Amino acid sequence: VQLVESGGGLVQPGGSLRLSCAAPEWLYTGFFTKWFRQAPGKEREFVAGIAGGSGLISNYTEAVKGRFTISRDDAKKTIYLTMNDLKPEDTALYTCNILRSWGQGTPVTVST
Repeated sequence: VQLVESGGGLVQPGGSLRLSCAAPEWLYTGFFTKWFRQAPGKEREFVAGIAGGSGLISNYTEAVKGRFTISRDDAKKTIYLTMNDLKPEDTALYTCNILRSWGQGTPVTVST
């Protein structure tokens, strides 16, 4: 396992979480990083992505625009997914991906 996610948990609707994806330098540098999620009984879906290098290019699935922000910390070789105003439909296992490498995922549950 090259990528290690963390930061998931149980949060109430409207709450926030920040997910982290730690990567080895050879994977972190220069490549596009994506966050995916898979809810129970559903297909895995793309959530957000950020370009390598300056990280100035990013994109999001429509359902999370304005609520989620993807970012990167070059010093820590870590990619973050900051999630605000969480909704029950955001409940899923969140996984990061670089090239063909995947992490084990971190679960997010949004519930009262």
